[in-house]
Amino acid sequence: MRKNSKNAGATGGPEINIGPKSMIKTESRECGWRVPVWVLSTLLILSALPTLAQHAPPPKPEEPAVRVDKLFAKWDSYSTPGCAVGVYRDGRSIYLRGYGMADPEHNARIEPSTVFHVASMSKQFTAASVIMLNLEGKLSLDDPVQKYIPELPDFGAPITLRELMHHTSGLRDQWELLEIAGWRYSFDLITNNDVLTVMSRQKALNFPPGSRYMYCNTGYTLLGEVVKRVSGESLREYTLHHIFEPLGMNHTHFRDNHAELVKNMAIGYVPKGDTFEISITNFDTVGATSLLTTVEDLQKWDENFYTPRVGGDRFLEEMLRPGVLSDGEVMKYASGLSLGTYRGLNVVDHSGADAGYRSDMLRFPQEHFTVSVLCNVSTGNPTGQAHRVADIYLADKLMKPEAALSMPKPVQLNELQLRSHTGAFINSDGNDILKVIFNDGRLEIASEGEEPPRIFTPIGENSFRLGEAEYNFRNGEYGGELTITRIGEKPDVYTRIPAFDASRADLSAFAGTYRSAEIDALYRFKVEDHKLVLHRLNNYPDTLRMEGPDLFQSPLGVMRFTRDSSNRVTGFVLNYGRVLNFQFEKIGGS
Repeated sequence: MRKNSKNAGATGGPEINIGPKSMIKTESRECGWRVPVWVLSTLLILSALPTLAQHAPPPKPEEPAVRVDKLFAKWDSYSTPGCAVGVYRDGRSIYLRGYGMADPEHNARIEPSTVFHVASMSKQFTAASVIMLNLEGKLSLDDPVQKYIPELPDFGAPITLRELMHHTSGLRDQWELLEIAGWRYSFDLITNNDVLTVMSRQKALNFPPGSRYMYCNTGYTLLGEVVKRVSGESLREYTLHHIFEPLGMNHTHFRDNHAELVKNMAIGYVPKGDTFEISITNFDTVGATSLLTTVEDLQKWDENFYTPRVGGDRFLEEMLRPGVLSDGEVMKYASGLSLGTYRGLNVVDHSGADAGYRSDMLRFPQEHFTVSVLCNVSTGNPTGQAHRVADIYLADKLMKPEAALSMPKPVQLNELQLRSHTGAFINSDGNDILKVIFNDGRLEIASEGEEPPRIFTPIGENSFRLGEAEYNFRNGEYGGELTITRIGEKPDVYTRIPAFDASRADLSAFAGTYRSAEIDALYRFKVEDHKLVLHRLNNYPDTLRMEGPDLFQSPLGVMRFTRDSSNRVTGFVLNYGRVLNFQFEKIGGS
């Protein structure tokens, strides 16, 4: 053993011994090394580091607000439009934030106080007004709408106010009707009187009242008019006096004058190449749309569903009462509110989309939790973003996503199997045609200028997945069917259109002038470069694509031409979105 160094303990501090095998001993001048205590302390700390690391707590997860900011990072810029976000829990706002610009031209940032046009989110406030008038005894929800709006035609069956609220009236939608008549959405000024005028000329419904659900803006415009005629106040005035002012929603109102100056309002935008173009509403129609509000104000409305300062318990009960179809089926739509579930929790929701504005308000009533997302850009996706925000705050409450639970494994199909499913298919309403093609070794839905392509993933010889929907093909005696099933929705059934050689069709038979008795507009069809082209007022010419005998797909919708017993073309039937079986009569030759 080495002898003690003469300089041992020269630092003047106490000395310790480190014996064989690094065993620690008390000081001894007879044997062992004597070292300063600071050296031993350092060694002790270093030797303990691995043990400390093994028991160190995991990194602290990011705060919810930080994760929400990441969701909206794309819009958190001084050069783009964006969104305002409100997160409400237990009666208070727990996160309010704006991302992007309300008006990039004037360097106005989006803030929680920024005013947005929220489009169809307006409907719940129109429905609330009608329900309040009902509770005041001034009307019944089962009254026929013609009692208050006699200029609406008698369609052979009564249409009640309740059916208007639940979208079961069968009325054709105002926006599609006006477009068919030649009006240009968000460019031509549209008023409530314009909607009433075109509705007064309608001769048919999409379906018998109460028999099915089809979303209809017309119904809510009519409800807004009912509020005005029953209360003696415009919808704007009534909601201010009975809803917004009592709740302290000081930056919320229905805009019934498109020329009105509104402070701190976001301008709507749509992408245009590498920049954006202004896209704003240009109508004075209220009821179905035109509400202006903020994420700050919406918290006060949201809390009214827990502590009803306005309306009371009976009001809430009626607002959340789902519609019932004539066959007894209970719907997932109440009064301007959609009812459903998300990952195991009940939700109450409604979105909105007009011009460059997008909005959504997603409530989880069991958790007393709500997310509002208001955007001034058409690609903002507030519905998806509201759900992603809920995923963050309610992570411990939500079940595993349904789509992940039910996703089947892909299978391999050969070219012959894939090609057997190609062709054109038309839905039962006759307003949508899907064309399934084989391209680059895969099956996909043909689309003009749409990116990225919609590609099928085979999960069986006749079954495919596309997004969260399942597509099932069935070949049969009459050409076969395509059934599309989405989570929580009724299946959509499409029938295969028989194969047809359009190049041999005589297009001249369709040329001529056509008119509908329900609108003041003329449609003129001409054959140009071996194609049928539609010319109409206020619109560029539209080229039609022939899909079958007398059947054409157009940008306006699906047109099926009619013939008489002599095989002469006499007119056509247009099915376009929420307008079904709209008749045109041929009044002039080619």
